[in-house]
Amino acid sequence: MRLTVFWQRMADYFGAAYADSFARDHVMSELGGRTVHEALDAGWNAKDVWRGVCRALEIPEDRR
Repeated sequence: MRLTVFWQRMADYFGAAYADSFARDHVMSELGGRTVHEALDAGWNAKDVWRGVCRALEIPEDRR
């Protein structure tokens, strides 16, 4: 998954204004105790980060 697709999915789910705030502030065990930005900076694949966000927030299949 390209980063542009990842960020579009984040914006679609959270709203453009909140997506980046969530990505900077919310630490998730699904990402190894990292935020979205920390996981991406550590080299995680965007698709794996998106899957982690989906698991953490129980995003319905039709919104993934």
